[in-house]
Amino acid sequence: MTRHINAIVAVCDDWGIGQGGGLLVRNKADMRTFVEHTMGGTVVMGRRTLESLPGERPLKGRRNVVLTRDEDFSPEGIEVCHGVREVLELTAADDAVWIIGGESVYRSFLPHCEHVYVTRNQCTLPADAFFPDLDRLPGWQLVSTSDGGTTEDGTPYSFATYEHVV
Repeated sequence: MTRHINAIVAVCDDWGIGQGGGLLVRNKADMRTFVEHTMGGTVVMGRRTLESLPGERPLKGRRNVVLTRDEDFSPEGIEVCHGVREVLELTAADDAVWIIGGESVYRSFLPHCEHVYVTRNQCTLPADAFFPDLDRLPGWQLVSTSDGGTTEDGTPYSFATYEHVV
């Protein structure tokens, strides 16, 4: 079995991903895509991302790993790690590992990712968390795009896949 580490993220035109611990755009198609990709795999997230989930509960049907500096953090149903190397060792036997946020976790794991699956919401909204701009980041290339549609609030979106080529 070969482990595949990928990231999945929804961004706005300026690569904004969140504000105040929440997502910027409500997009049901993005959520369906997220579930389709991550179901049955391992999801890696930061503590604040876990706390932003409904009920602050682990995602069902997935192994949930939280990366945090908080040595006392130990919620039920979550495996807790305190460093990138620890996460990589813990998930070494897992086939599919998905990095799901937030900003610092994405930045820490991006060098280990093979692909990044991006929902591109065509808008710019106030954000305090950002994903690195893969169009400008050396070592990443856009390998596919597809039309998505329009969210219920009228925001156009598309799907893009980037590949790590270094």
